[in-house]
Amino acid sequence: MKKAIIILLLFFTLPVIGGSNNPGEGGGSKKAKYVFFFIGDGMGIQQVSLTENYLAEQNGVNGRELLNFSKFPVTGLVSTYSENADITCSAAAGTAMSTGSKTNNGMLAMDTDTNRLTSIAYKIHNSGIPVGIVSTVTLDHATPAAFYANFPDRRGYYEIALQLPESGFEFFGGGGFVNPKGKEKDKADIYSLMEEKGYTVVRGLNNLTAGKVSGKLALFQESGKEGDLPYAIDRRNDDLTLKDMLKAAIDHLYGKNGFFIMAEGGKIDWAAHNNDTKTTMLEIIDFADAIEIAYQFYLEHPDETLIIVTSDHDTGGLGLGRKGAGSNFKLKELDVQVKSFAADSTSEEAIESLNRAAGLGWTTNGHTASDVIIYSTGAGSYRFSGKMDNTDIPRRILEAMKIKF
Repeated sequence: MKKAIIILLLFFTLPVIGGSNNPGEGGGSKKAKYVFFFIGDGMGIQQVSLTENYLAEQNGVNGRELLNFSKFPVTGLVSTYSENADITCSAAAGTAMSTGSKTNNGMLAMDTDTNRLTSIAYKIHNSGIPVGIVSTVTLDHATPAAFYANFPDRRGYYEIALQLPESGFEFFGGGGFVNPKGKEKDKADIYSLMEEKGYTVVRGLNNLTAGKVSGKLALFQESGKEGDLPYAIDRRNDDLTLKDMLKAAIDHLYGKNGFFIMAEGGKIDWAAHNNDTKTTMLEIIDFADAIEIAYQFYLEHPDETLIIVTSDHDTGGLGLGRKGAGSNFKLKELDVQVKSFAADSTSEEAIESLNRAAGLGWTTNGHTASDVIIYSTGAGSYRFSGKMDNTDIPRRILEAMKIKF
C-alpha cells in the first residue's frame, strides 16, 4: 500500500518539478538567452488598473482594456521594503533588484556598511553576454545606476556617472546626466570620458547611422536637449522615446551570445509624485509601447526569450474611488489636460480639481509600502510566480539564464 502511495505522489509531482515547456504556460526549463527586464518606476497596480480603465473608456466601453504585459501568463507579488524602512526609495529598491541584497534608503549598490555589492549586470557581462541599460530619465538616477555603479549616496550624480564608462556594457540609452561636468561644471565631461573608453556617443536618432555601430554605443537626446526625456504628453516628434532606445539596443546587442537589457520607464514615478493622473497613465501606455517591441522579438524567439515587467515601488497611493464620487470613474474629465503639470504650488489646485472631477484620490506625494506585481512570459518565466521579495528577482533571472548567482 505504501509503495502505491509513493508511485501516485511521484506521478503528480514530477510534471510540476519539470515545469512547462510551453512558453505560453510559463516558459519551461529552457535557458533564457535574450532577457528583457522592464522596471516601471513607481508603477503600482492601481495605476495599471486605472490606465486599463482609461483605455476602455476611450473606446466607449465599461471595464478594462488590458495592457500587453497584463496579458502575460505568469504573475506574482513583490514586497519592496528596504533594510531600514517599510517604504523604500528607488536606490534601495534598485539595489535589491540588481544585486539581490537589501540596503538602506539612499544607498546605491552598497550594503549598510558601505561594502560594494555586485550587480547581476556585471555577472551576466562577465559570462560573455552583452548588456544594455536604458531609461527615460538620466542614467545617473537610482534605478539605472544600480546596475552599473556603487555609491553611498544616490545624489552623488557625477561620481555615479564616472562609473558608467568603466562598466564596459555594450549599450546605454537615456536622458544623459544630471551634472555631466560636475556641480560646478569644472570636471571632466562624462560624454568625453565615454568616448575615451571606446563608446560611440550618438545624439538623437537622426544621427544614428543606418549600419550597425561596432563596439560600444550610447544613445542620447539631440545636442541641446540635456536631462531626462520629455513626458509622453509633452513629447515632440524629434524626441527620443523608450521604444526608440529599446529598438536600438536590440539591433546593437543581438547576436549568438544573447543579451540582457534593463529598461526603465522612469517618469511614471515622477508623474505619480505630482499626483498627475493623466500624465501617469500616458507614461504607462508609453512604457507598454516599449514592451511591445520586446514582445514582438519574443514571438520570433519564443524558446529563448524571457520578458519580466515589474516596479521598484508604488508611488502616490492612488485610490480607485473617492468619497462622494459615486460608482463610476469620469476619466474623460482628464482629457482637458494637454501637458504635464510642473511640480509647483500653482498646479496643485488644478491637479486636485481634475482628480476630484474624475472620482479619484491620491494619499501621498511620496512612495508607499504596497506590494507590486511582477509579470513575465517566456523561457524560465515560471520562476516569477507567487509571492516573492524584490531581492529574489535577480537570483531568479540568473537561474533562468543558467548563470551562477
